[in-house]
This record gives sequence, C-alpha cells and structure tokens, in this order.
Amino acid sequence: MHAAPRKNSRPACTSSRWVVLVATLLVAAGVARAADTPEILPLGQVKPGMKGFAYTIFAGDQIEKFDLEVIGIMPNLLGPKQSIILVELKGPKVEHTGVVAGMSGSPVYIEGKLAGALSLKFGIFSKEPLAGVTPIESMLEAQSAASADKTTNAAAAPEDASPLLAEAAGTQDATTRQYPVPAELAQRAGVAEGAYLAPIETPLVFSGFHRAALERFAGQLTAYGMVAAQGGTAAPRPDDANLKPGDMVGAVLVTGDLSIHAACSVTLVTADRIFACGHPLFGFGPVALPMARGRVLTTLSSELASTKIVNVGGVIGAFTQDRLTALMGRLGAAPRMIPMELTIATPSQQKQFHFELIENAKLTPLLVAISAFNGLAGNTAYSEGTTFRLTGGIEIAGHSRVNLENMFAPTDMFIPDAVFVALTVQNVFTRIFSNPYELARIERITLRLESIPERRWATIESAWSEKSEALPGEPVSVKVLLRPYRGAPIIQEVPIAIPPQAARGSTLRILVSDSDTLNRMSRLFTFAPGRLAGLEQLITLLNRERRNNRLYVTLLQPTPTLLVEDKELPNAPLSEINVLDQRRSSGSSMLLRESTAGEWSVPMNQVVSGFYSLNITVK
Repeated sequence: MHAAPRKNSRPACTSSRWVVLVATLLVAAGVARAADTPEILPLGQVKPGMKGFAYTIFAGDQIEKFDLEVIGIMPNLLGPKQSIILVELKGPKVEHTGVVAGMSGSPVYIEGKLAGALSLKFGIFSKEPLAGVTPIESMLEAQSAASADKTTNAAAAPEDASPLLAEAAGTQDATTRQYPVPAELAQRAGVAEGAYLAPIETPLVFSGFHRAALERFAGQLTAYGMVAAQGGTAAPRPDDANLKPGDMVGAVLVTGDLSIHAACSVTLVTADRIFACGHPLFGFGPVALPMARGRVLTTLSSELASTKIVNVGGVIGAFTQDRLTALMGRLGAAPRMIPMELTIATPSQQKQFHFELIENAKLTPLLVAISAFNGLAGNTAYSEGTTFRLTGGIEIAGHSRVNLENMFAPTDMFIPDAVFVALTVQNVFTRIFSNPYELARIERITLRLESIPERRWATIESAWSEKSEALPGEPVSVKVLLRPYRGAPIIQEVPIAIPPQAARGSTLRILVSDSDTLNRMSRLFTFAPGRLAGLEQLITLLNRERRNNRLYVTLLQPTPTLLVEDKELPNAPLSEINVLDQRRSSGSSMLLRESTAGEWSVPMNQVVSGFYSLNITVK
C-alpha cells in the first residue's frame, strides 16, 4: 500500500507564508529531491463537500484507508490563525468505532493532497464519526519553532543531551481543552448546538504495572488528555525505523522492566524528520523524549472511548518538539535517560528492577513515585499493615550524593500504605528538579525498599530528667516514655550533657521529639527562593535532615540562631546579625529565637512521633 501520493514538481502556493514554511522544512531536513515531500493542499483551498481519505492502523501493521468528507472550516478555533477542518469519516470500521484514541496524527488527504492530521473529536460518550483536522501548515510551524530553539539539537543527541528545561516555553495546564463548535457547523454536521471538540485521547500505555499503581497515579498524566491502557513491549525489528504516514509511534517515558509510553499516529515523514499527533502530548515545547515504533494489537470499540491497544517496539529516534499542533522528532540517536535500580526486599524474597526514565522537571519525580509504589504494591509478598524501610540515593553530576533513608509505618487511613513511601520519594525528587539554582543532571537513582511484616510505630508520651538543676559540663540522663502500637510502654534513656560554656542561672529547654519536628524549620528555609547559594547547599541540607526512625533530644538555649544559606550560627550577637543582614539580599537569612546547645539521637528501629518539652536550670 502506498502511504501517500507523491509529487513530481512543487505545487503552486497561494500563500507566501506557506512557501516560507515549506522552504524552511526542506532546507532543515536536508531534502535532496522534491519527491521526498508529498504534495500539499493549503488550507485556503479546502472547501465544504470535498472528498478525501485518511490512513490509520486498526490492527497489526496493516495501514488501512477510510474515506471522509469536508463539512467546513472552523477559523481560529485553537487560537489566532489556528483553524481546524471539520470532516465526517465514512466506512464501516470508523462508523463502528468512532474516532479512536491513538488515531490522532492519522494523515488526511483531500483530492489526493496532504491536508493535515486527525486531531479532534466530539466530546465523550460519542461515537459520531466526526473529527477535526489540524492543517498541515499549522503542524509544520513546529519546525519554525525548532529553528528558533537552540536547545533542540542538543536534546536530540545523547552525547550533548541535557535535561529538559523546567521553564520550557509553551507549557500548558494539565487540563483537557474543549473547543465549541459554531451553531452553523454543528447543524451541518448533524449534532446538537453546544457540541464541542476536544483533542483525541492519546493512549498512555503501561507495561508491568499493578492496577493499584495506575488507579493511584495515572490520573496525574491522563489529565493531559491521555487514556491509561495496559499494554506491553514488542521486540525491536530491523524495520522499526521504516515509518510511513499512518504508522504508530510512541513517546517513551519509562523503559526496561517497567514501560510507559504515549502512542499516536505518524502524519508526515520527510527524510529523517517525523511529524505526528496533530496536537500536543504535554505542551512542553522543546523536549527530549525517546521515539519508539508502535505496534497495534487491536482496536477496542467503546461508547466511552474507543482506543487502540498498542505495544511499544524499538527506539528509533527522539521527539524534540511538543507543540500545540504537532509532536515533531528525528529518526536516529535517542536522548539519554536516567538509569534507576529498584530493589524490593521481603522476609521471603528479594526482587530487583532495572529501568530508565526520561529527564523532565515535571514528570521524572512522578515517574519515580509510580515506579516505587508499583514495586511494592505489585509484589506478591505485599500486604497492608507492613512497615517499610527506605534506603538509597540520587547521584548528581558535579555534586554530592543525595542520601535517602526513612521508615514508614502503616496507618488506619483508607489509603494504601505504600503511597506514603512513593510520595516521600516524589517530594525529594521534586525539590532537586525544581531547585532555582541550576539544572540537576541526574546520573543514577538507587532505591531499596525493605518490607517488615508488623507495625513499628511508637508515640512519645512524656519525658523527665533525673535533675532539675545541673552544673556546666555536667552529664544529665533524660528518660523518655514511649508507647508502641498495641504494645507495653517502654522507657528509653538518652544521656546528654550541659555545655561547659552555659551561663549560670540560665534556663535551658530540653526538647524530646521526632524527626519531623526538627525538620520543619529547615524545610521552610530550603523551599524559600534565594536563601541558599546553590544546589550543593540544598543537597547538604537534604542530607542533614533527621530520620524518623530515631528519637531526638535537643538542648536549646534562649539566644538567637542565624540561619545563613546551609549554615546555622548559634548564639549570634546582635552586631553580627546586623552586619549579615546588611550584606545579604532580603530573604537570604532567617533568625530563630533559640539556639541549639546540643543534639543527641538514639536509633529506635521504628517510626517515632510526637514531642515533649521540659526545662533544666544551670546552677
């Protein structure tokens, strides 16, 4: 089957703007022969009643042709000078399935010329064979955007690849857009007034994921107009890169023992350049997403949302632009990804998972959380009422390692216990990726999750000291009453010492607490923009955070502490405070009313919660 008619000479164009777009595309793609580009039908030549056809895959690798008829043009539907062609699809298959998730990007030919790509459908619960077509001129504007974007070439080549810029232009809110259809066209299309068009859903295919993981986290991705679907992976084939209009491609988010990819159809292949989808995936602008071949198993017809069931094949290149009207990429080298190792250990077994994640400030923390949760919830040894111990780290190029260590006790909340592990991991990664200092180039992620089949959790009920008065330098024993979950109370003794320089007659406060009580202030400090000098200081503070499986006793004295960047300056004199405040920008320091005179901790091998305060006088 021929994927598209080919031309022998360049067609006459009625629009100078269109001439410039085509010329830019041909030059940038290095096209040597005019036959490499199909003949184009400019939007200005599209009229109601014109006949055409489109290509897509319903099952297997067979590209199928179905007919269509133009109903009309909806000018400026997507925005200024962003019009849509409204068409009616014809044929037994499309009339049975309606517009199918994964069909976006299917090339549309009118009178034998490429006019655009299927991209919009009528609402939900609708199998009306009506669709919106993104004009090919609008899709090719992604090429103009790429020419102006200096990050595109770096994103496409693994040796020069850098993480996706968090501030990438063109980011849109994670909401499915709706475009009202004018009453005149709605009547002509045979639908009720008030009908609207929405982007055709993109199948977001998960392989190796437990249902609980999809129910808990997939909604954060499907909010971008995707539909979550179970799928698999297909072995790479020698012909994976031999793409034709109507074939399926996938934007890979995770690959390895776990797989996530978003699938849509190819609209145009020009030399090594690919245009697909006809609408954005996320609307991030410049991206660095591996491009893989998609293999359709079958098409599932549904009143809610018909969808293609797609496996992901071999990686064949990189998507470099995610724009309003198209997903654009190149065949060839794939962008670098972040390797991740996940070990799940239970009393009966240990499993290891190896996979790679895309570099993306918005998505990578979420993908790590999904993977961690899935590793736990998808384990046959997993059960509720289990305590988890997390260890591991994040290796960042040019910086110290971020160390991860914590315990998580189950609760009686109607939430899977593994969620708290996943959210904690996601929070750490978000703080790294969203830092205001520099792009963090993650080299490796290592996580180990150990399952302990009991609820290890204790609450601090009270505390006391054997002495109400002590001399400077004198040791003091602090006793803490802890009540374990459904267990007998225990008394934990923590030896401390009064500082030798403590002023006689002063009153010190002994704070017995969990880790979170001590971490709150440092977290508030690190989240405030401009308080730290850079990423390395943020990592230092993250590694300094207390662990929740330890009992802490902190000795506080009533003198101010000045927090400057990643440093704590206790007992700061007023003169020093004034000098630092004059030299530093607003918000770069913080003053606390107490200073830490000493801190001690005891490992408890269980999650500790609560706090208790008492005083001691220096005599």
